[in-house]
Amino acid sequence: MSDPVLPLGGVRFEGLVDVRETGPQGMITLRGDLADGDVQAAVTDLTGVAMPDLRGANTEGDTGLLWMSPDELLVLVPYRQAAQAVTRLSEGLEGHHVLVVNVSDARALFQLRGTQVRDVLAKLAPVDFAPEAFAAGELRRTRLAQAAAGIWMSDDTTAHVFCFRSMATYMYGLLCTAADPNARVGFHAK
Repeated sequence: MSDPVLPLGGVRFEGLVDVRETGPQGMITLRGDLADGDVQAAVTDLTGVAMPDLRGANTEGDTGLLWMSPDELLVLVPYRQAAQAVTRLSEGLEGHHVLVVNVSDARALFQLRGTQVRDVLAKLAPVDFAPEAFAAGELRRTRLAQAAAGIWMSDDTTAHVFCFRSMATYMYGLLCTAADPNARVGFHAK
């Protein structure tokens, strides 16, 4: 197996928050009936995390389950285990109406860390990033400027942003511009 190549080579920017490209990350799109007990058992057994509620992001390290829509999960696994995980899910859910696809190499992933993470993200998306509206363990699918993205908070000062790999350069530029020290807003800063 060849070594994975990150879209931007692991770039990093330090500003109002630390912005860095992370990964590689195994990502599997699973479409199906999320209320089906067999589907729930398959994904929770695979990842070891609980099934997320509406807009939930249950993660532990590089494994997790992200609620994407009423019939879609993004399953996170270690990158090198993604192909095997697709096989395991497909075989385990044979006979169920599901779609299981490895999208690991089609995505870019960024981590934003710092006390002003909510201010930085609020500049780019039509989402209420106040702690009471967007808590740790929640996910939103939205647009950051003109790029489709998913965002989840793993704690109060750490957000993860994923987008299509083809948008990685644009996304990184947006995040760095919003995190520029000269672009301080101060709404959520303490």
